[in-house]
Amino acid sequence: MPTDIEIARATRLAPIAAIAEKVGIPEEALHPYGKFIAKVDSVAIPDFEARPDGRLILVTAISPTPAGEGKTTTTVGLGDGLARLGKRAMIALREPSLGPCFGMKGGAAGGGYAQVVPMEQINLHFTGDFHAITSAHNLLAALLDNHIHWGNTLDLDARNIALRRVMDMNDRALRQLVSSLGGNGNGYPREDGFDITVASEVMAIFCLAKDHADLEERLGRIVVGRSRGKRPVTAAELKATGAMSVLLKDAIMPNLVQSLEGTPAFVHGGPFANIAHGCNSVIATRAALKLADYVVTEAGFGADLGAEKFFDIKCRKAGLKPAVAVVVATVRALKMHGGVARDALGQEDLHALQAGLANLTRHVENIRKFGVPPIVAINNFTSDTAAEHELIRNFCRNHLGVEAVICRHWAEGGAGAEELAHKVAELAESGEADFEPLYPDAMPLREKLETIAREIYGAVGISHDARVAARFAELEEAGHGHLPVCVAKTQYSFSADPTKRGAPSGHIVPVRELRLSAGAGFVVAICGDIMTMPGLPRQPAAERIHIDAQGQIEGLF
Repeated sequence: MPTDIEIARATRLAPIAAIAEKVGIPEEALHPYGKFIAKVDSVAIPDFEARPDGRLILVTAISPTPAGEGKTTTTVGLGDGLARLGKRAMIALREPSLGPCFGMKGGAAGGGYAQVVPMEQINLHFTGDFHAITSAHNLLAALLDNHIHWGNTLDLDARNIALRRVMDMNDRALRQLVSSLGGNGNGYPREDGFDITVASEVMAIFCLAKDHADLEERLGRIVVGRSRGKRPVTAAELKATGAMSVLLKDAIMPNLVQSLEGTPAFVHGGPFANIAHGCNSVIATRAALKLADYVVTEAGFGADLGAEKFFDIKCRKAGLKPAVAVVVATVRALKMHGGVARDALGQEDLHALQAGLANLTRHVENIRKFGVPPIVAINNFTSDTAAEHELIRNFCRNHLGVEAVICRHWAEGGAGAEELAHKVAELAESGEADFEPLYPDAMPLREKLETIAREIYGAVGISHDARVAARFAELEEAGHGHLPVCVAKTQYSFSADPTKRGAPSGHIVPVRELRLSAGAGFVVAICGDIMTMPGLPRQPAAERIHIDAQGQIEGLF
């Protein structure tokens, strides 16, 4: 079979205006970026707000492994499958970060015959949204240090600056540093550091804002640090929000592209799920719901991180009501959760597969805790056997009370996901969903985090030092106790230990730090050894990426 990039390059794409026409977007609402990409201005769409909402389908997955699960591929395949059934369907995805593209993961636009395209542009600079977010964030950082340099009328305490700079690349050397060295003209030296752009609060705000006015108001609430009297100082007080919102003026419009089969897709925003809230923008999702009868979206990593944050943060904040959640798994990944080494995954092993189903079980049970009906999608690999498929289907039917559908969209495109599309549509139309977040707004912050740890991670509780305990109390006293909690932890395990695969129970989740994201509207709990600036692996993908003699990009996928 040809490679992902060979498939993408061999596909004849439709002009973006023709893709827009499928969901009733007029040409005057398009801001083209070449022939096959456009930003969409929903204000220019007639009767846009008066349109009824379509049904929202979430695609999530089991805990990720090096064996691969194929969540984005399944999202695209399901969107194409629904379109093949004659449904008015749209896909809503996150934009890939350059960090993983040049680090460990590589490209993130689907795979095989279930891709969004043009994949090279999507995976690289695309429409410049991430650069705009990076610039807006770092403008705020520059204004903060400039304010301190020119007299510091807000009395900012340089020992209590909360805002770190960002860049959209993995660079461990920038995690902790000292800035402003070199003399009086360069400011006041202090400890500083960088996060990756997808962990920026500006990114979170960008993806949770409902419109430009809401974006600017949220930017103003960013707490950049504290005064020497311990008073929180905000971006609005630094008079930064107008200029920041100008940098984001075009970026905030959703990006329209297409799948290989011509299904319209919004690809917009991209916070990480292991260190941020892991969902595409509210603006793109809500626009898609007005334009299509079925919207297929995804949340990053496993359901314990991506789906929990999708439900407890995005849906809570945006008033979204998901109709179905698809949990993606593969035979290979389940066997790895059952203890099989990566180099032995191609061999049938029903015993290990049975053991690995504990991971799938917890994710399915967790989805039900939100009142959303689940369905399991088994993303087929050529090494799978009929006996392995049958074991999963029987287990899901008899022990979990859910259907497990074998999907072949990677090899067959939308045709390979038609059965899944049929069942998802039936489930969505059944009215079975009765969505509720896991915890109420009024629950104290510490109890919210304990609830996530117990109910979603299978832990017996959380642990933290006196400094974190004081931070809990400080946030409650400052009026932030009503906010949801965004957990930053390893994606590879229900625990904070990435080596504990399967479904570990009885563990403790260690909380290292609490960060307030007042503009985004949540509190980040940094747990275990997770880093908000990732590092590159021993052999980064960047070493294999180049332009060949014909001018084609190679090694990105």
